[in-house]
Amino acid sequence: MNILRTFDLGKKFRSAVALEGLNLSVPEGSVFALIGSNGAGKTTVIKILMNILQPTSGHTETLGRRKLSPRELQQIGYVSENQEMPEWMTVEYFMAYLKPFYPTWDDARAEELLRQFELPRDRKLKHLSRGMKMKAALASSLAYRPKLIVLDEPFSGLDPLVRDELIEGLLESASEATILISSHDLAEIESFASHVGYLDSGRLRFSEEMTALSARFREVEVTLDRNGLPENLPPTWLRPEKSAAVVRFVDSQFDEARTMADIRRLFGDPRSVSINPMPLRSIFVTLEKAERKAA
Repeated sequence: MNILRTFDLGKKFRSAVALEGLNLSVPEGSVFALIGSNGAGKTTVIKILMNILQPTSGHTETLGRRKLSPRELQQIGYVSENQEMPEWMTVEYFMAYLKPFYPTWDDARAEELLRQFELPRDRKLKHLSRGMKMKAALASSLAYRPKLIVLDEPFSGLDPLVRDELIEGLLESASEATILISSHDLAEIESFASHVGYLDSGRLRFSEEMTALSARFREVEVTLDRNGLPENLPPTWLRPEKSAAVVRFVDSQFDEARTMADIRRLFGDPRSVSINPMPLRSIFVTLEKAERKAA
């Protein structure tokens, strides 16, 4: 079952196209990472899914509904980079204030989160650091054990320790919730995401399981006995580079037998071939540079 879906989703802000023909599915129980550069449309997608913005074309389904009623909203935890909070409230008052809105509020879980995140109960939200505010926002969103957790750039500007603490809190809820997260902290996301979608200029370039993505991208280095870079390289070979007698490229559809056959066809018998897996950040940079070159 897909807990979030978009159907040919489009969004314009006057003449500017933010989203175009977007078809996205987020499986229930997944930790889905939505990645892309600034302005790719990640926040716009999330705001439409949360019924904060209305689409120009197409539609979305969140928890199986096009429009979210109070019943669905009570099952969603939402934390954004620019979270608006009642800053005059203390942390303890803030949690108590939210409790009546959520029938599934778990007092024991709320207490556990306050301790885990070391939140000062008697301090006003306006006096908290950015990291502590994000902890308070996440604690308030996890205390009622939501079915869906949506996070829009939650790690932006936070130090590594705070990011680790937020991720730890998230992972404790991952067994009972679906998580959608957009973030530029790709190294952090790679450590716990099960699925990834790549958004570029308002279009979804791919959406797949993290293991499948990691398996199909490889950095390849071929050492030759001669100079020269052949023409008509396979279209799946991204960012080919030539340095002396060494050719480097990224194979975006790696298959060992096929890749080696293409190398022999183009280069004969090379002196050596080195094939290495790539972290998510390197994959992202490769795709961004390939898109810019093609534009």
